[in-house]
Amino acid sequence: MADTVLYDVTDGLATITLNRPEAMNALSIEAKEALRDTLRQAAGDTGVRAVLLTATGRAFCVGQDLKEHMGLLAENAGSVMTTVAEHYNPIVRAIAGMPKPVVAGVNGVAAGAGFGFALAADYRVVADTASFTTAFAGVALTADSGVSWTLPRVVGPGRAADLLFFPRSIPAQEAYELGIANQVVPAGQLAERAVAVARTLAAGPTLAYAALKESLAYGAGRSLDEALDKEGELQMRAGASADHAIAVRAFVAKEKPVYLGR
Repeated sequence: MADTVLYDVTDGLATITLNRPEAMNALSIEAKEALRDTLRQAAGDTGVRAVLLTATGRAFCVGQDLKEHMGLLAENAGSVMTTVAEHYNPIVRAIAGMPKPVVAGVNGVAAGAGFGFALAADYRVVADTASFTTAFAGVALTADSGVSWTLPRVVGPGRAADLLFFPRSIPAQEAYELGIANQVVPAGQLAERAVAVARTLAAGPTLAYAALKESLAYGAGRSLDEALDKEGELQMRAGASADHAIAVRAFVAKEKPVYLGR
């Protein structure tokens, strides 16, 4: 059996690839465990400076494997949704919380938890043939995978409610207009462009990126005064880094900085 999640680290970039193309990268228990554990591995690897999350085949991820799910419901309906605490929540925390940038290369449909994983990433490069859908209400479920938190912050609470109550396919161009996609590229160029974006981030000031992630997450639920205090704290840390000194010297010398990640 092929690995459900592929992992490669090259020149500081970890590429994590969902690899169940025959099932449109639906999330079986095996796939969820592999993705959770691989993301944690990337987060803890000091040699990894950025992460690219993508997929094989014609889908990014269609969410829960409903065929497997149906069998589990028949066995023990009461315990099936523990997958949220065991799998989905740790996956989203790993994506959003790791102190390094995560790029989602969305090659096809991203539905349900697949949409949630893409939203948890810091940057989304999307094929022009891809689409997004919340999907949850369509199978009589509520939002999970962080969508109740991420989607309103991306599209606004009114549009989020519409997309959750009335799931539909959001094509790539509309996703760009809504702010879901950061870039839309021809499908044939998706892999090249997503890698280029991720490599640019991997070569950048990773400590500063980590601080930016922390400040954005912190500020989402705090007052302006609290956000200002957090900015001051994080800026003190960034200003004391070797990367900041490198960047200033390179700017003055009109040279390209080579960051150390410390």
